Amino acid sequence: MSKPVLLITGAKGQLGCTLRQIAPDYPAFDFVFTDVDELDITRAESITASFEQYRPNWCINAAAYTAVDKAETERQAAYAINAEAVRLLANACRTYNTAMLHISTDFVFGGSRSVPLTEADDAEPLNYYGESKRQGEILLQQSGIPYVIIRTSWLYSPYRGNFVKTMLRLGRERDTLNVIDDQIGTPTFAEDLAHAIMTVVRHDHHARPAYGLYHYSNEGAASWYDFAHAVFDIAHVQVALHPIPTSAYPTPARRPHYSLMNKAKIKQTFGLYIPHWRDSLRRCLLLINE
Repeated sequence: MSKPVLLITGAKGQLGCTLRQIAPDYPAFDFVFTDVDELDITRAESITASFEQYRPNWCINAAAYTAVDKAETERQAAYAINAEAVRLLANACRTYNTAMLHISTDFVFGGSRSVPLTEADDAEPLNYYGESKRQGEILLQQSGIPYVIIRTSWLYSPYRGNFVKTMLRLGRERDTLNVIDDQIGTPTFAEDLAHAIMTVVRHDHHARPAYGLYHYSNEGAASWYDFAHAVFDIAHVQVALHPIPTSAYPTPARRPHYSLMNKAKIKQTFGLYIPHWRDSLRRCLLLINE
């Protein structure tokens, strides 16, 4: 009997690299890792060729346009990757009887709430990156295929560029740093998210369908200042860290002041244990220092 095939897009990104890292832990699956050179998700013919070749049981869409500030001016590129490509992938999933797992973001929220956000709360993006990701969600929800959308936040890993690696670099280069302390969310270790994705994929959706929209981040809450402070504390980096308000660091794209997500639905549905963000940060820093 052949193994279920998982077709992963965005294989060179943080989450794609992490899924490749943990793939040996899941020998019951065949993993196919693709990035733009093998599968251009903005071109229907490229998608069709890959689906025809691999006949995947799941398409895990880890590809995204994530340059939040550039998205304000590069709207066509952001929409093509974050929204239109989701529609194209969903069309192929329909043709080849494939389920789709799509990664979205806490930036679909406007930040006006003060309690952890549930999947039922209204999405009110403040920037075009968030708007393009929200449009991708809507297109997938309207597609009629079996899907899971996982919104996540503040992703970091030993791979690619991210906040943790930037802080480590800046901590070596500078004596003092200013970091925003009035945006509240939760850091997410990509390895924890990758294992959560595999828990969803391994779930028996035929016996107990659990498709739909979910939130996933590590447990706990933090500001970017808290996050940076923990990085330097755990890594034993000496730097004078100063909290500043968002108003002191203007950017082209507005960020939500509060995007803490409620994870009760994904924990209860799939029986997930989610580590606290600080514990996962320790694990990541050990991997970075290996």
